[in-house]
Amino acid sequence: MGIATEKLRLSEISPRIMQSEIRSMTVECDRIGGVNLAQGVCDTEVPSSVVENAIKAIHDGHNIYTRLDGITPLRQAIARKLAHYNGITVDPDSEVLVTSGATGALYATCLALFDPGDEVVLFEPFYGYHVNTLLSLRIQPKAVAMAMHTWEIDFDALRAAITPRTRAIIVNSPSNPCGKVFTRAELEQIAALAEEHDLFILTDEIYEYFLFDGTEHVSPGSLPGMAERTITISGLSKTFSITGWRIGYLAGDKRWLGSIGYFHDLTYVCAPSPFQYGSSAGLVELTDTFYAEMAAEYQVKRDLLCGALQDAGFTPSIPRGAYYVLADVRSVPGATAREKARNLLKETGVAAVAGTAFFTGGRGEDILRFCFAKRDDDLQRACDALRNYRS
Repeated sequence: MGIATEKLRLSEISPRIMQSEIRSMTVECDRIGGVNLAQGVCDTEVPSSVVENAIKAIHDGHNIYTRLDGITPLRQAIARKLAHYNGITVDPDSEVLVTSGATGALYATCLALFDPGDEVVLFEPFYGYHVNTLLSLRIQPKAVAMAMHTWEIDFDALRAAITPRTRAIIVNSPSNPCGKVFTRAELEQIAALAEEHDLFILTDEIYEYFLFDGTEHVSPGSLPGMAERTITISGLSKTFSITGWRIGYLAGDKRWLGSIGYFHDLTYVCAPSPFQYGSSAGLVELTDTFYAEMAAEYQVKRDLLCGALQDAGFTPSIPRGAYYVLADVRSVPGATAREKARNLLKETGVAAVAGTAFFTGGRGEDILRFCFAKRDDDLQRACDALRNYRS
């Protein structure tokens, strides 16, 4: 008997959601043994207290499900951190949710707050997971392009993108992929639009401690009148170099957190229990000095990579935050950014990501994204290879 094909098919959305170009380049880089500056894996050292307390938690038997919003010590530590660093006051028992990474936080939030056909505005260049999360839930993303290389916001274009179906604006600051850090003045204008049109603000602040050249991080949820309509998303993956542990969190008004927590429980149950204990210890024991030293260390990495890109004949856009660089690589052979990325990998052993993964409308074909969250030896090897490419 033949296989019926009318009902044995992919969903309507599946052909529109392709494998991440970031992961594709990671696979290709691994195949040739290159240096992966494509994926933000952040393979620098994990703070010892974080590791030791995760191991201790395993030995102490903390290996089963936690309550759906996360363990109490971690929620309390997150609430203290939000008050101290972000200027956001939340109740750890009703307004904080520990999540399976920041991506899990966004997914559960979208399930809880939006319906198919709703629209969400975000800024371009964008993080592909933001766009594809919306698409997978039949929510329509509307990208507002920022000025290339300066990343200034066109507020007339932002206002024009808002329609009666718009439910939210996504802010990612510091930004993946361009390293833009939204200024207080910009966020105040976004907040005013959110109030005018009665919109949520979803803010992804996972890179909040990666700040360079004296740049200030401002959380939208700390602005006057924004607490009720802002969902603040962050996590410990980047700051503690534990991207594989999947420890994220979100904070928001308790009016929304119950439903968001339900959908996170439905999808992920909970973040890994022993890793929650390790992360909690890190938040409690590490001081402001740790974060300041980390930012200084990453600024050195940024400058090293940007210098190598310039020596290779490329033009980097110097980021003010996060740990990525978008660079103009039009001199690399290839008709598309995907071809340029693969040709550069072939010639240098350095993996980068096609700029078109972060843009719409054909923009980004001469751009590649490079990640500098690497161990010093690996980053130096990549920089040497890039400089040799020019010669």
